[in-house]
Amino acid sequence: MSFIHVDKDSDFPLQNLPYGVFSTREEPRHRIGVAIGDQILDLSVIKHLFNGPALAKHQHVFDQPTLNAFMGLGPTAWREARALLQSLLSAAEPTLRDNAGLRKRAFVPQASATMHLPAHIGDYTDFYSSRQHATNVGIMFRGKENALMPNWLHLPVGYHGRASSVVVSGTPIRRPVGQMKPDNDKPPVFGACKRLDIELEMAFFVGPGNKHGEPIPVSRAHEHIFGMVLMNDWSARDIQKWEYVPLGPFLSKSFGTTISPWVVTMEALMPFLLPNPVQDPKPLPYLRDEEPYTFDINLFVAIKGEGMSTPTTICRSNFKHMYWTMKQQLAHHSINGCNLRPGDLLASGTISGPVTAKAAATVWGLANAQEKSSQLCQVRDICGKGSTRRRSKRRRKIRERRRRTSPPPLITVLLNSVVLFLYE
Repeated sequence: MSFIHVDKDSDFPLQNLPYGVFSTREEPRHRIGVAIGDQILDLSVIKHLFNGPALAKHQHVFDQPTLNAFMGLGPTAWREARALLQSLLSAAEPTLRDNAGLRKRAFVPQASATMHLPAHIGDYTDFYSSRQHATNVGIMFRGKENALMPNWLHLPVGYHGRASSVVVSGTPIRRPVGQMKPDNDKPPVFGACKRLDIELEMAFFVGPGNKHGEPIPVSRAHEHIFGMVLMNDWSARDIQKWEYVPLGPFLSKSFGTTISPWVVTMEALMPFLLPNPVQDPKPLPYLRDEEPYTFDINLFVAIKGEGMSTPTTICRSNFKHMYWTMKQQLAHHSINGCNLRPGDLLASGTISGPVTAKAAATVWGLANAQEKSSQLCQVRDICGKGSTRRRSKRRRKIRERRRRTSPPPLITVLLNSVVLFLYE
């Protein structure tokens, strides 16, 4: 139990302690914090307390504007930091509890903080590791007989994404424009996307990297995985349909990707560890791993459409449905000698479950969304007409004209460490 009050339904109990980067109006400098209840513990204020064998000479990492330096220290330092933080925040430890001056400087209400990207993301890779999602998308494009591509069961399929447009939750996303070909018998047209989709994903941050030319073995991949965030891989399906042959998505994905501000460490997720899924055929030796690295993480997507007082849940899924593990993804990514660096972001791909209600992208049809389309918007266009931008407590409606000459409307996505909300 912590001396900081934590509501019983809080996402941030003593067992979680996710890391993030924040600022305040009074102190605009970006700094590292840990969430506990409705508070943020400013680690730059208490950096002198990190005096264990792994961190005593690296206290400066908590005075940085991103988590990159801390993530690069590796698992020994991560474990030491977590153990100290849990001790300092416990009800039995007086160091913070009884030092009124230090407490006043060290704790910041979450409500008064602005969250920022937790790391400088040098590179971003998106995988495609849900068998259900890959199968259903394949059926749409190739039919049941050729649903999965021949390589899918043999390697974690992925592609290099655009790191510069990864933004933190709450950052407005402008509806993309591009080329589309709605009529096969007519030339392509240019305009605002009419099939804007979501993809519910999770992603992990790389900790220590590897030297160029030296792969990371799957048996040690966990030593390079710092923690996880929620992710929304915004996708412009009508632009994607026209542009993706032969090299895959480009403008249909590169306009924006949203991640949550809080990074939940792998150590905090260990109580939710599950056996890995059965993989048939058996992967090649460099991908074989018997150690469990699958996690039971419940997820859901809710959309708040125009005129709705509360969000409506359109799907529920679970991270345990992923076919390829994060360790396998990391090992495959580096097997050719590709060097990874602290702060690199590797995403899971859409986390769809075995039934339609667990679909995590509307591209292959959400039963719940279809049933509630009159309340929400057109399925496969989550922005819809008359999207809104949420900023603080104000909402300003931006009407979309059929023939747009001004920039498309803005959409805001809000994510925290537990659930994904899509405000449109």
